[in-house]
Amino acid sequence: MHLLLAPDKFKSCLTAAEVAHAMAAGALRADPRATIDLCPMADGGEGTVDALVAATGGRFLTRRVTGPLPDMKVEARFGLLADEKTAVIEMAAASGLALLRPQDRDPTRTTTFGTGELMMAAAKIGATRIILGIGGSATIDGGIGCAQACGLPVILEDGQVPSPGEPLVGADVGRVVLIKHGRGSPIEKIRIEVACDVANPLCGDDGAAAVYGPQKGATPRQVRELDSALSQLARRNGKLEQANLPGAGAAGGLGFAMAAFFGAQLKRGVEIVIDAVDLRRRLTGADLCLTGEGRLDRSSLSGKVVVGVARACRDAQIPCIALAGSIEPGVDFGFEAIKIGDDTITQEQSMDQAETLIAAKMADILRNRS
Repeated sequence: MHLLLAPDKFKSCLTAAEVAHAMAAGALRADPRATIDLCPMADGGEGTVDALVAATGGRFLTRRVTGPLPDMKVEARFGLLADEKTAVIEMAAASGLALLRPQDRDPTRTTTFGTGELMMAAAKIGATRIILGIGGSATIDGGIGCAQACGLPVILEDGQVPSPGEPLVGADVGRVVLIKHGRGSPIEKIRIEVACDVANPLCGDDGAAAVYGPQKGATPRQVRELDSALSQLARRNGKLEQANLPGAGAAGGLGFAMAAFFGAQLKRGVEIVIDAVDLRRRLTGADLCLTGEGRLDRSSLSGKVVVGVARACRDAQIPCIALAGSIEPGVDFGFEAIKIGDDTITQEQSMDQAETLIAAKMADILRNRS
């Protein structure tokens, strides 16, 4: 039997790679002759770099870059896939909210400059494609910091060009008159795909500042000022169409900047990952595919890993089973879903014993199918 193991992480418990290895251990316990393809998955958010490097046999690189605050330095890791041409970057590694203390959260003072530095680092090692996950940001700078770090010409109201040593922040958005695409930057020839699973536009009641500003530390007044500045940025640059794209408001407007100034595509994270790990080809010849995540519920139907994998299996006519720590009752997922534990243990116990439970459930599944 040939098995493809393509799980997501079990959040706050196991990485996707750890889940895949636990599945493999259980499978080989039941059928030592089974052949196994480990393909950890992600949805473009936290864990995407780890999953894609593991699934493709890539490698990790670390660079010291600017953090969410201009005077802050962080050690940020990104991935280079086995093809040595595709870099995978999580913007949260450089510009993430989790890098700040609660008292330091203020999107008028934060920047995506470090994310741009990671993109430049990828370009310098020869990447021709960047997969950029933009969840978990501390920023509402419209991506101007990232554009500045990538060498895109940025023109301010007074006609000046900002110094590369002074990263632009959220408070500077209203000062930006023009951002030019590429024009000699190493980023110009790189194909960029942005993993973006939110549909917010750049501005308005559903925009970057209004929806995400408060959680990033913005006061009501700052929300209004940032929203106005982002709208002005789009108008001044003739990019109103990009400002209204679903996902333009992601990561404080970094989604907008990627589409408007970098020519990037905004796509569902799981679809980007499916393509990056070549899941459809790897399904060829598989007898069974196992996926999973920590909890399966109604939200899983809106673009999560398990649903993306299950749909690929359906198209390839390969049976698919999803393992989960907990499963919302009464939901028709369209595929077989199995809980790893039972009602005799608590959720906390299930999380503590997740690797053991996953392996045991895998062994049971294969024994029952033999």
